[in-house]
Amino acid sequence: MRFLGNFVHAIDGLNDWIGRGIAWLVIPMVVITFLVATLRYGFAVGWVSMQESYMWLYGIMFMVGAGYTLLHGGHVRVDVFYRPASARYKAWVDLFGSLFLMTPVLVMILMYSYPYVATSWHRLEGSHETGGLPGLFLYKSVILVFCVLMLLQGLSLAARSILVLAGHKEFEIKEEEHEGV
Repeated sequence: MRFLGNFVHAIDGLNDWIGRGIAWLVIPMVVITFLVATLRYGFAVGWVSMQESYMWLYGIMFMVGAGYTLLHGGHVRVDVFYRPASARYKAWVDLFGSLFLMTPVLVMILMYSYPYVATSWHRLEGSHETGGLPGLFLYKSVILVFCVLMLLQGLSLAARSILVLAGHKEFEIKEEEHEGV
């Protein structure tokens, strides 16, 4: 059980650290979006690379931050039955959901996206738009990062659930941990 506890702390810490870091991408994304709108509608000037950059930043933020969002309970779920339930019931739901719903879907996404990303790397694919950003292959790699971080966080959630079911109350998810995401 000590191993599971250490695993939970390590993965939760990793995704928390990554999520807090990736959140800073909001600032350049907002600035670039403001500049794109101002230049385009105020001065009739636009650059494809600038337009792509804020979309790429949003995509990176969304995909890389998904594990952080799962850690803090920010993904959509039906809370009608979950929220008022006991810690053991929540642990069973989280264990089942992470092992039998989330993990197979993420493994399938990983399996089907890997050749797509590998082909992009082999070609050193860039933007399909004239004047677009080079390095589309790097951007596509974020799909794999998403899968790995979500899989790790899902396994952490499963391990946390096992610990709660084994009677380790310190691993119960507190409602205040899920606030403010």
